[in-house]
Amino acid sequence: MQGIYRMYEAGGPEVMRFEDAEPVAPAPGQALIRHTAVGLNYIDTYHRSGLYKLPLPTRLGVEAAGIVEAVGSDVSVVKVGDRVAYAGGLGAYATWNCLPAERLVPLPDAISDETAAAGLLKGLTCAYLLTRTFVLGPHHTALVHAAAGGVGLILCQWGRHIGATLIGTAGSSEKAELARANGATHVIQYRSEDVVARVRELTDGAGVDVAYDSVGKATFDWTINSLQPLGMFVSYGNASGSAPDVSPQLLQDKGSLFFTRPTLATYTAQRKDLLALAEAFFSLVASGVITIHVNQRYPLSELQQAHHDLEARATTGSTVLLPG
Repeated sequence: MQGIYRMYEAGGPEVMRFEDAEPVAPAPGQALIRHTAVGLNYIDTYHRSGLYKLPLPTRLGVEAAGIVEAVGSDVSVVKVGDRVAYAGGLGAYATWNCLPAERLVPLPDAISDETAAAGLLKGLTCAYLLTRTFVLGPHHTALVHAAAGGVGLILCQWGRHIGATLIGTAGSSEKAELARANGATHVIQYRSEDVVARVRELTDGAGVDVAYDSVGKATFDWTINSLQPLGMFVSYGNASGSAPDVSPQLLQDKGSLFFTRPTLATYTAQRKDLLALAEAFFSLVASGVITIHVNQRYPLSELQQAHHDLEARATTGSTVLLPG
């Protein structure tokens, strides 16, 4: 098949419809990419459900890898035949996409298309979370929610490489073991353990320096009550729904805490920053420090099922969609 997925209304996975569509010629500054692998990310469900509102109708999907098939005028950063990937923009749920060439990341020979499609957005996210938002060091202790998820597994591997103490949370013994195998120093099974009490026990009552929270509403109280004074609450996802509003008074009362809501778009707005974060991530993958666990593969035609499984927390690690 050749074409694109589009949605005309927000809702469940069924609103994503495949449409036959021939590739378009790239405009000035753009490049046409033939996809070889497409990434599946939780932010896609926010776009689809309407949590993050988009003008309708719209295309979906923000991450893919492939081959440059054509370039518009004024493009010098990529050429026809280049292997590239991207994480951002819309339209990845398709056999092709046309987007600004400045947003494309060249792929080193050591990085496969599946690895890039499954890991670039998550890897860039981890790169800014660990090296920019909060510069994690070997003397720090970090709380990592959803430690067996796509971002969580990379955070744990990268954090272990840094030498930090990592306290992960997971919903099952299987996911807990996966998080430990990927670098979590300790894992709290939140369905059967008191998260805050265990964090305090594991830190001798001090709390953590930083908490990386991609879950949102369900974990907010655990997160803010697990931080030590002057700790940083990094809220970067809404898997369980939006976190509540945060008042300055609450941050004061909990110990002069810092709260941030970072986005990849902000941290990669400049191409030099995009390439620097990508290089940091790719170098750790190429050296074996980070392994991208592609634990699920679906044909692109099974996109709706892939969304069902992701939202049911029936997946671990990363997922790729493969164009037919």
